[in-house]
Amino acid sequence: MLKGRKVSGRGEAVTANYAFSPLDDDIIIKHRLLTRTTTTRGEPPLKKLQKKFTSFVVEVEKDTDNYGDCEKLAKAFLQEMSTFEIPLLKSKAVVDANVREKENFNELKDDINRQIVQAQADIEDLKRLLEESKIERQHKEECEAIRKLIAAQPPRSETQKMITELEKEIAALDAENIAGSRMLELRKKQFALLLHVVDELQNTIEEEQKSLVEEMRLATEELKNGIEDASGGSDAMAVD
Repeated sequence: MLKGRKVSGRGEAVTANYAFSPLDDDIIIKHRLLTRTTTTRGEPPLKKLQKKFTSFVVEVEKDTDNYGDCEKLAKAFLQEMSTFEIPLLKSKAVVDANVREKENFNELKDDINRQIVQAQADIEDLKRLLEESKIERQHKEECEAIRKLIAAQPPRSETQKMITELEKEIAALDAENIAGSRMLELRKKQFALLLHVVDELQNTIEEEQKSLVEEMRLATEELKNGIEDASGGSDAMAVD
């Protein structure tokens, strides 16, 4: 008996009603497998076969002339044996079919596992490609930004013209710098010469001042000596 929930046509879940509980189902199925019965009622086939065999054996063991009854019971036993054998053959066919189905299921499972592994490998490859695509896209965006920046710049001729003008200005500034350096060097030399002249002049003035002072001292001494000589002459004349 089927177990589970039955789904209605509108997609609503409807609880299925069973004649037996799940536990009773397991017991009944186990009993059917053991007794080879297809229904839950009636005498099991194995028991019926046992009765046919017992009747045949009992009839054979009789001492009376009962060949007809024995033959009849033997045919009934063989017929029951054939009847009992049919479910066995069916069960064997079902078992073989289940084995083949299991093998097919294992092959399908292996195939699905291989597909899963392949899908995982494909996913990893796609992830790697996605990362590479992101990097490539980033590079393209950077190149596009650089291209726009370059496009926003003036043409090469104008840039070259500006560079030439700047080079001329730099050359003029270099020339002015050289001229200024030469002028500064000349001024340094002139200033050094001026300092030297000033030093010489100062030394000359100091020497002249020293000479003048010495001359004044000598003149003073001579004047003093002259006065003293004059005073001495006057006294001599007075004595005379």
